[in-house]
Amino acid sequence: MTAQELGFRHRFVPAAQDGPPVTLVLLHGTGGNEDDLLSLGRELAPGAALLSPRGKVLENGLPRFFRRLAEGIFDQQDLALRTTELSKFVTAAKESYGIQHHSTVAVGYSNGANIAASILLSVPGIFDGAALLRPMVPFVPFDPPRLDGVHVLLAAGERDPIVETGNTDLLTSILDSAGADVKLHWHPGGHELGQDDLFAAKRWMDSWLLTGSKRTA
Repeated sequence: MTAQELGFRHRFVPAAQDGPPVTLVLLHGTGGNEDDLLSLGRELAPGAALLSPRGKVLENGLPRFFRRLAEGIFDQQDLALRTTELSKFVTAAKESYGIQHHSTVAVGYSNGANIAASILLSVPGIFDGAALLRPMVPFVPFDPPRLDGVHVLLAAGERDPIVETGNTDLLTSILDSAGADVKLHWHPGGHELGQDDLFAAKRWMDSWLLTGSKRTA
């Protein structure tokens, strides 16, 4: 099944000939689209392949990756469905675009970070690493997966009105207990990203490209 047949509107930017053997899966926040994070992806890993889907759920006309019942309260049934759907899309897209040999790193913001975290916790093996920018705990797994060798950056806001610091601490603990190599960056502001977040993500990505990739071209 091809990426197109799975029904996600998306952008794909092929890797440069001398680019690193990695595909960044760019996952936008609520109200974003498949173009939002392309420039961030180019900055984080120049020359890497970029795969950027648009969320299929609409909330008051704004694209999201899964439904929520209220702010911070997720529709768990829909989250599970959309997590499986997006995981299949990423796998099919890599085959369709001929980049199965690439490592795969999620770069998600807000709602995009939440579904990336959900994939990490329920469909291990899809992502080799993840930069989660302003994530929340998508769910607390009854039986956590093994994420040994998976590198994760959590970038949180100390004054974030949407994500409480305790929620960030819980997500850090869940991923750490699953064996992931977790790095936590605290931004002094709120839910919006600051330059320090981008610098932290770039440092993390540079380190991941040196030490975190498990696959070679």
